[in-house]
Amino acid sequence: MSQDIDVADAYSRGSAVFMGMEMLVASGALVPRPETELLGSTAVDVLHQMNLPAPRVIDMCCGAGNLACAIARQVPAAQVWASDLTDGCVAVACRNVAHHGLADRVSVQQGDLFDALSTLVPQGTIDVVVCNPPYISEKRLEGDRSHLVALEPREAFAAGPYGIAVHMRVVRDALRYLRPGGALLFEVGLGQDRQVASLFERNRCYENVRAITNLAGEARVVLGYAKAQP
Repeated sequence: MSQDIDVADAYSRGSAVFMGMEMLVASGALVPRPETELLGSTAVDVLHQMNLPAPRVIDMCCGAGNLACAIARQVPAAQVWASDLTDGCVAVACRNVAHHGLADRVSVQQGDLFDALSTLVPQGTIDVVVCNPPYISEKRLEGDRSHLVALEPREAFAAGPYGIAVHMRVVRDALRYLRPGGALLFEVGLGQDRQVASLFERNRCYENVRAITNLAGEARVVLGYAKAQP
């Protein structure tokens, strides 16, 4: 998680720019980061390649709703379901959906990962699941990354002993919702791409797993496609 932005300044102004859009921010949700634009743009590219008349998207661990709003803006036919666990994230995400006039196509729900969507989204119908989960290990949050939780919620960063606890659950649970050929895309921390790619590969229900690098050559997005089940 980089510190290319001034979190205190963003909270003071009440907004941050993400993929060219003004996103409202508040202390209960992570401030959108510039590096997460790679995840957003990759998801948009995947959706454009699919060339569907009405694509269906889930933004899991939606935070401030920045990915859900940006994808809905750039893919005007998309229907998006966004989900997060905490009151603070859901409140800010709802504000951003309303701020951008996207309430007819972006639905924000609260719950533990896919549990929030279990009665709303038919299984096997989703084209893309995008997820920017917590990915800092508990040890690092107690050590060299402790500054991250000075202003922002710990839940936005903490991800178990290895930093991939949420990735592990989403790789497993997304399969209930993805259609065959649907894509799951994650943001990953620096150096986590091989670990996360191996989660896809060990699951054996994904194919065409690959990492996407930023302009500095750093792998910050990992994606795979759901196989057709026999």
